[in-house]
Formats: sequence, C-alpha cells, structure tokens
Amino acid sequence: MHKPHDVRPFALHRVVFMGTWIKKENDKMKKAISILGSTGSIGTQSLEVARSHEMQIYALAANRNVDALEQQAREFLPKKVCIFETEKYAELKQRLADLPVQVLCGMEGLCDIASDKNADILINSVVGMVGLLPTLTAISAGLDIALANKETLVAGGSLVMEQAAKKGVRIYPVDSEHSAIFQCLQGNRREQLHKIILTASGGPFFGKTRQELEHVTVADALNHPNWSMGNKITIDSATLMNKGLEFIEAKWLFDLTPEQIEIVVHRQSVVHSAVEYQDCSVIAQMGVPDMKIPIQYALLYPERLPCPTKHLSLTDYGTLTFEKPDMETFSCLKTAIAAITTGGTAPCIVNGANEVAVAAFLSGKIRFLDIGALAQKAMEMIPATKIETYEDVMRADTKAREFVRNTIA
Repeated sequence: MHKPHDVRPFALHRVVFMGTWIKKENDKMKKAISILGSTGSIGTQSLEVARSHEMQIYALAANRNVDALEQQAREFLPKKVCIFETEKYAELKQRLADLPVQVLCGMEGLCDIASDKNADILINSVVGMVGLLPTLTAISAGLDIALANKETLVAGGSLVMEQAAKKGVRIYPVDSEHSAIFQCLQGNRREQLHKIILTASGGPFFGKTRQELEHVTVADALNHPNWSMGNKITIDSATLMNKGLEFIEAKWLFDLTPEQIEIVVHRQSVVHSAVEYQDCSVIAQMGVPDMKIPIQYALLYPERLPCPTKHLSLTDYGTLTFEKPDMETFSCLKTAIAAITTGGTAPCIVNGANEVAVAAFLSGKIRFLDIGALAQKAMEMIPATKIETYEDVMRADTKAREFVRNTIA
C-alpha cells in the first residue's frame, strides 16, 4: 500500500495531488473547463458551479440533446462542442453556424476534447462504458480529470490508475461518497487508515423483501428519495448496484483491499461517507444532498469557496440512522463485491451485463429482479481474465453485453 512521506493532501493511488493548480487572474478564480456529459445531471450542475465562480467553459459534449447543447453553447461560448450521436451532427452544426465554435461528433469528438490541454481540467460525467476511452485519452495527454463516470474505474480501474500514476495526472472524485472520503483523508497520514465507510441511501426499496420487489414498475424504481439523477444511475441506486460500483471505484481510487471498505445504509444522505483511522477515530464529511458540493470541491481543490446550495442544519434532520445493507435481497451489491474480489475483468463483466439489463428493464423487457440475476449469471458464466490493455476491457464488456442480450432474447 502506498505511503506518502508527509501529511499533505492524500494522493489517490500514487497520483500526485500536491500543491495548488488553480490559475488566478486579477485575484479571481479563472479555470478553463471541458465537460463531457454537459446536458446531464452532473454536467448541468457543473455549469451552475462554473457560473458562480466565473470559470471559463472551453468545451462541451452531450449525447444527443441538441436543444440543451445549443443553449449551453450560446451562453458559455466554448471553443468546441461535441454531439456523441453522429446523426445529430449536421443539425447541431447548422444551429451553431453563427458562433465561432468547432463542432465535433462521436467518440472521435469526445477524445478530441479529452486530449485538448487548453482546458485546465476535464469533467467526465458521461454515463456508461463510453467514458473509458476519453478518460484514458485525457490521461495520455496529461490533463487532470474530475471523474464522475463510474465505468471508467469499475471496468478499467487497474489500467486507468496505472496510466495516471505514470503521467502524474490528478484524478479528482466527483461522486459524493468518494469526494467525502477524499476530504476526510486531508491532513492525515495515509498509513494510519484502518477502513473507509461508504454510505448508501438504500434507494426507494429499502426494507422491501424480494417478494415485494417482484412486480415493481419502472416509475417505482425511478422514485429516488433523496437524489435527482439520470435514469440509469437511479435504477442502479434502486438495485444497490450503484453502491457496488462505488465499492469497486473506492478500491482503485484509494488503493484499498475489499476488506477495508464497509457499506452502511444511511437513509438521510447527510453523512456522505467516513474514514476510520487506527486509533478508532472516525471522521465523516456531511452536507445537504446536493452534488454541487463535491463538484465544486473537485474543480477548486484545495480551495473552499461559497457554494450555490443550502447550508446543513442538523436540527432540521433531528435523527440520522445507519443500518447494514441487505445483500441477499439486493443481489447486485453482493455480485459487485464478489467481482472486485475475483479481480481482472470480472468487474467489467458485471458492469457491462448490468448496463444492458438496466436498459432492458427501462424498456419493459425484463423485471426489476432480473437485473441482478443477469449480472450474477454473466459473472459466473464468463471467465475473468487479466487486464493489460484497453482492448482487454472492451472484449470482456462485449462478451457480457452479448451474453445478456442472448439470454433475454
């Protein structure tokens, strides 16, 4: 396990975090930011943070929402915009013909933005495996990353962190849980860490039995009690796969063993996660459930400036509760932990299978409980192999997706 030589900010898996890297012009924060996934939940909240702190938006990329991307381009006047769905390219280019902006499309466009060092930092908030190659591209270019794409580390964690360490690229966690851990590690000796505590909201079905979950609807699963997120992530929260993916991410981000990670269901989403040290002290990061807080911390680290959200009032909540997760009912969590314990491509297989299964549930092709069953079956049936290249990851991902599609058909 890596042990830094001093007590300055913790380096994620040997990725250097030392020193401030924020440009200052006329005593105002001026950072150039590129955002992949700018029209999604994280992307739009990132832009809200950018407005509050007069940050420059260098590039924007969206999946297919031309209307929202055009509106963003007209407000922030970036140098580049990208629409991932290539069939939308001509429409976007026509709409932005009056602006001095370069219009890109597809994976090539995402990677063009990810490799452009005119930005100070890249926010990767796309959903799914599409986020892995842009992350590796940014690392290759030496561009720091604020990472909100789970699949990057779930599917290719060993590859990503090894390359980031070689390039000295700083990867800042955007997920509220990982940001909380990162914050709780500040000013402490890494070698004195005992374990981390990942908190989970429990989703909309906390306390339900498997029998009660047999006939839940898509609308039921999308009704998250605390957070406003995209459909895929919201379904993952309902199955607890989201927490399983975060378990895997935490292993790579903080160079931990699975035994050093504990998951606790915390319904109020006020304690975003915690760290326990060898002296039995537990340090937690708390705040209202608002993603702008971790987004801003990733973008402005190590500065702490006013954030466009509410202050936390503990007396308004009154009571905070903590319980163990039910891994038998929510088998996705158990499967994800088993995958990272197995290692190699096993997490990639589970992730790919889950993505296809969630899409099938959202379209009404399978039931809610089938998501976990398909992910588990894919891990059992597809042998895990060692990851040495990007192609190794993609082959495992393809096998998992094909397995689920063939099983559903």
